[in-house]
Amino acid sequence: MPGTVLLLAAAPAGRGRLVDAASVLPVLAAVPPPVLAGTDTANVVELADPLEPQAVLTRLRAAAVSPGPLTVFVTGQLHLDRRQRLPHLALARSTPASVRYTGLPWHWIGEELRLRPPGSTALILDLHADAETWEHLRTRPLDCGRGTTVLGRIAPPPGRRAPAGPVYMKAVATLLRSGLRPPLDRLHEQALARIAPEAGLGVDLVLSAYPPAPGDPHAEIAAAAQAGRHTEADALAARHERTAVHTHGPASEQALHWIEVRADLAMLAGDPVRSCRTWLTVASARLTAGQSPDAPAVESAVDHAHHQWGRIDDPALARELGPILMELRGRVPGRRRGALENVHRQLRQLQVSG
Repeated sequence: MPGTVLLLAAAPAGRGRLVDAASVLPVLAAVPPPVLAGTDTANVVELADPLEPQAVLTRLRAAAVSPGPLTVFVTGQLHLDRRQRLPHLALARSTPASVRYTGLPWHWIGEELRLRPPGSTALILDLHADAETWEHLRTRPLDCGRGTTVLGRIAPPPGRRAPAGPVYMKAVATLLRSGLRPPLDRLHEQALARIAPEAGLGVDLVLSAYPPAPGDPHAEIAAAAQAGRHTEADALAARHERTAVHTHGPASEQALHWIEVRADLAMLAGDPVRSCRTWLTVASARLTAGQSPDAPAVESAVDHAHHQWGRIDDPALARELGPILMELRGRVPGRRRGALENVHRQLRQLQVSG
């Protein structure tokens, strides 16, 4: 089965740049795609200093639903947003003050990858952090999702004026240019050994994480969905939802998690109506439970509902769900500028055409 590779190198333009992220792309691009992916054939998508977080999310989402193995190489820098103090990958227009709107929230990555079968996804990371984010990450590890292999390093801000080099990722690329892809843990160890003389490995946060234990229900559900057994996958998730509701209550985090899984499964099944309805239900439940409109889980639910609503082909169904989405968008504007106006505009067009 063909593999998929996403190469993402991002850093702010100008004085806020901590790492020359894009300099690694020519080295990675020189590696044959099958070697990057660890498969016989592979598709490679490259994002060099992207401007918009939504554009990155679109590429990530497309990669996440690919049926074969997925390897994501990320080089860049991390900042905390000033409102919620959540890690964001800075993009070309990002500044410490604007990263909430101009950077990629790190938790988006885990959300998009969470339904992939364990063992089918690898994140290879070479990241730098500003001083505030560095201190944050020393006590709060970066969350990349439960089913993903994560290897790499996070470095503190460089002590010199010039941006640092992505030495770990360049070492990985150089090793892969031999034409062989060793097991990822071996590749990781070899890359660390190569950069030891020039990198502060006594200081860097070394990332090494592998997928959760056999028996995780997410693995069985993901496998069914990836095999096209969408009804079976939803039935399994519904069973776990019922158990969570009975044990913890309908508004519990455990129950809402399984409802979110079912919303994702509907998306994978190509049913945007059911997915949109389910995400709207999640968003309303979280708000009713007293969660803040700018809480990541609330924003994520409304953003997903908005995305799926835009994919509904049936005008009558889109008109039915549009006012519910518009009401929620009024309360949860999210990070995408003009999101509420977008719903207004599309709904007016639907009403005119209907």
